[in-house]
Amino acid sequence: MPIEIDELPDIAVVLISHDHYDHLEYRTIKKLRRKVRKFLVPLGVGSHLERWGIEPEQIIELDWWEEADFLRMKFRCTPAKHSSGRGFFNQNSTLWSSWVIEGMNSKIFFSGDSGYGPHFKQIGDKFGPFDLTLIDAGQYDNKGWWPLHMVPEETVQAHIELRGSILLPIHWGAFTLAIHDWDEPIERVLEAASERNVVVATPRIGDTFEIGITNISQIPWWRDIF
Repeated sequence: MPIEIDELPDIAVVLISHDHYDHLEYRTIKKLRRKVRKFLVPLGVGSHLERWGIEPEQIIELDWWEEADFLRMKFRCTPAKHSSGRGFFNQNSTLWSSWVIEGMNSKIFFSGDSGYGPHFKQIGDKFGPFDLTLIDAGQYDNKGWWPLHMVPEETVQAHIELRGSILLPIHWGAFTLAIHDWDEPIERVLEAASERNVVVATPRIGDTFEIGITNISQIPWWRDIF
């Protein structure tokens, strides 16, 4: 990772999409707990945080289509097509979600982990258009990952149905979980996006850019890795 947890500044809000280990990790939460004002989580996930020492007043737990206001921003818990669980005996005992983040001047969609489904159009019709969408684009194969993750062409289609302006593909550059090549997701996203006139942002992990600007990062940095 480009920065250690101890180096992070104070954090207003942490959004959690579900309780799988690559999205909710005990040691990370323990290190973050004194830096974060609010954790926003789907139903049932708050119990993990409380057990790990997060105070109940730090946690906002929402069902699909519920919303919360914090720091002049609106956070909406929205549907996803995925699963949850941290062991063999508690599968799907907590909720998984996507998130809509609406500020005073911009609106963001974060897919969490999700397969393709009608919920994208529902969210786009209800809350779109979006200045930026962050959408699951990697960790797919035919051995259980799909249809709970999307193939890259579905990522582009979801962005269009959400009525997004800029697409930032996620869930492909950090962990290698599926059997496809590490850089296959982003290359397929770019090809599909080019065919459908979709603008794609490709920042390195750790880079930043301002929402709403036109000069976004589109450098194919992954091609220089190997």
